[in-house]
Amino acid sequence: MHQKNACAGGSSKQFGSNNALTSVQMSLFVLLWIGQALSGWAVHNQDMEELKQRALTFGQYLLPAHFWSATTENWEGEFLLMAAFMVMTVYLKQRGTAESNPYPEEETEEQRQRARRDIAVRGFWKRKTLTIVLLGLFLTSLLVHLNNSMRGFNHERLARGQDPLLLGEFLREPQFYFESAQNWQSEFLAVAAIMVLTIFLRQVGSSQSKALEDPDVKPSDG
Repeated sequence: MHQKNACAGGSSKQFGSNNALTSVQMSLFVLLWIGQALSGWAVHNQDMEELKQRALTFGQYLLPAHFWSATTENWEGEFLLMAAFMVMTVYLKQRGTAESNPYPEEETEEQRQRARRDIAVRGFWKRKTLTIVLLGLFLTSLLVHLNNSMRGFNHERLARGQDPLLLGEFLREPQFYFESAQNWQSEFLAVAAIMVLTIFLRQVGSSQSKALEDPDVKPSDG
């Protein structure tokens, strides 16, 4: 019995160790998502008060468009960025950055052998699974955002005594594109910044940083 408990404890400890990075990231995600929900609820009820509409309970707020439109607006930007970056790093390079594949003259023999083995693998789905899933998550988030953005937009129109818009009419309005573009541009800016900064700056111990002794740009690069 004691041995079984020890194994269970060891298994839990090993799981925590093996998944520490994901666990912390997901914990921060949940905490910030709750913070977004609570602050969004307060903002939404302030807007409803100005429009002479009744305030919503927290549970009611989680169902209508405002919360899910704001949430999926951000998710779509993240998944678009990751999918686009995944594809771009296959074909494009940036000298000196820790985020790019090496140029041919910088590759080690081990990297060349791995590339040859990967190219020899057959099957589109097996070779492109990560990008396909990320694009699927992006499109799902985009459609959920579009639906909830239109619902929220029409809710405000009804509160002002105006008729709601159909999908085709809503797509001619700037609202949805404004919401998406303001998020997408920040995502690509952030990645461009990390690409350039990892050329010149270091963080000891991070897998996203070059080693301290690595030059900013290798002599053979010039």
